[in-house]
Amino acid sequence: MSGGIMRTKSWWSGSDSRLLEAALGLAAVLVGVFQVLIPALGVVGVIDPMNTREIEAATTTRVADTVTDAVAGHGMTLTGTHQADLVFTGPDLGQRLLLALPQIIDGLLLLLILAVLLQMARTLRGGDVFVPMNARRLSVVGLTVLVQTTLAPVLLAFTTQILVSGAPMAEQIPFSATFTGEYVLLALLILALGEVFRRGTKLRADTEGLV
Repeated sequence: MSGGIMRTKSWWSGSDSRLLEAALGLAAVLVGVFQVLIPALGVVGVIDPMNTREIEAATTTRVADTVTDAVAGHGMTLTGTHQADLVFTGPDLGQRLLLALPQIIDGLLLLLILAVLLQMARTLRGGDVFVPMNARRLSVVGLTVLVQTTLAPVLLAFTTQILVSGAPMAEQIPFSATFTGEYVLLALLILALGEVFRRGTKLRADTEGLV
């Protein structure tokens, strides 16, 4: 065989690429609107803000354990047993920001993942996803998933502690961050796949250079 390497016809068509890109684009729009834009509008008071935070209480609480935050001038209600709801009546700007921040950060990280996946999908237009840039993109996706998995629980616990700081119910709400092992494993698998892509594209480039 001379003059290059014979390539088999790809089963992936241009229509498939456009459909995948449209699906990823739609997912990015939905995430941007519902996980970033709407919570942000609530923070600045354009729409009704988030006023509830699901927490894990250290001890069983009464069905309605209501206290008043004398410093901020707003009421907080802790309702439930082990899985409880911390509800704010008329949260101020700082409280609205702390309530929405974990969701906004999570949404921004998810948008980054979708944007990188969209860039990868565009390489399928040529029928070949095994390009060097996609190896780096997979590494970005894997690292972002890992950051998202570890940052989200810590940020949620940290902002909760700030929200209840100085309140009588603070002792009932311990600092608690729950990590999901499945997502950590997923991140590691994506990083491993990125390394496979990197070695595969390097090996193919070396092989083509010998022909």
